[in-house]
Amino acid sequence: MTAHDNPFAGYGGRITTQDGVYSQSEVGLANRNSGLLLETLALDITPTGLHYLLTHFDVPLIDEAEHRLTFARGFDAPFEIGLDEIRALPQVTRPVTLECAGNGRSGVSPRSHSMPWAYEAVGTSEWTGTPLKPLIERAGPKSDTVEIAFFGADYGFDKGVGHYFGRSLTLAQIAELDVTLVHFMNGQPLLPQHGAPLRIIVPGWYGMASVKWLGRIEALNTAFDGFQQVRTYRFRESDEDPGRPVTTMRVKSLMVPPGVPDWSSRKRWLRPGPVTLVGRAWSGGGVSISKVEVELDGEWREARLQPPAGAYAWSKWSCEWDASPGAHVLRCCATDALGNVQPLDPPWDVAGFANNAAQKVQVFVAEA
Repeated sequence: MTAHDNPFAGYGGRITTQDGVYSQSEVGLANRNSGLLLETLALDITPTGLHYLLTHFDVPLIDEAEHRLTFARGFDAPFEIGLDEIRALPQVTRPVTLECAGNGRSGVSPRSHSMPWAYEAVGTSEWTGTPLKPLIERAGPKSDTVEIAFFGADYGFDKGVGHYFGRSLTLAQIAELDVTLVHFMNGQPLLPQHGAPLRIIVPGWYGMASVKWLGRIEALNTAFDGFQQVRTYRFRESDEDPGRPVTTMRVKSLMVPPGVPDWSSRKRWLRPGPVTLVGRAWSGGGVSISKVEVELDGEWREARLQPPAGAYAWSKWSCEWDASPGAHVLRCCATDALGNVQPLDPPWDVAGFANNAAQKVQVFVAEA
């Protein structure tokens, strides 16, 4: 494609933003993408229709009967495989919490012009498929392979660059991670918006690694230089900073907002008296949660913690609160088994990636 063929070639500079004010294009992104309803944090498994969605381009509509996954260049024994053959392979089902790397972006100031996530870009589903590693071994990566690249069927432009969405993992990462080639979600075939008919799930990593609408896998003898690998999903201190790759999820917790909401502000109202606060906490790379604390009226109290349903699934927590009349701001803070503590203030990143600052919930408790 020449510059003449690409009307977006001149686009790609930083767009100025104003905190709390969103452009028409950002509202358009929010209309296309959807987040978890925070009240459903009470559920161990997020209903499929409520799991968060981030779709970079258009949703490809793929005929599963005709679809073939191709192990292409860079393999000694390249091959293609269809969905029926994949379903005949050994299957695993595991609950996995996925979070968008941009979750919390709207809380980073100055914020990046992009999908304006607050807290809702997370969900936990039961994913069914076959382990990816045996299929990679069957294809036989050439001896000089350093990375395996995964390409979806979704094509579009970002900052003037046309590309299929693609990501990569090193051979060492594939050996260490429980990467799964997935075709079922919560006991049903994948829906089109969730990557039907095939996607990968990379447990413990932010969602960008779990490529949807998977159609092609390649073995590379150099580091993958695809747009979604090197031009974005990197922690940067400035626009000139080459950055560090975004990989495993940071420790985080969220609560179900108590009481009932105001329609537009989502601030909460409830009657005084005993309230059981509940929420979820998670961390990346299969690291468990060791503690959740809740700030109630300026005092931090340790919550009760339940074990997760799996190594890569979130943990439920609960805490009792005697709600007194007046205005309150509630917060929750998680600590994982490696000692990583959720910060109270947003960590800085140019693109607003991986903001795991403590959630704030504004509550008004009525008079008795």
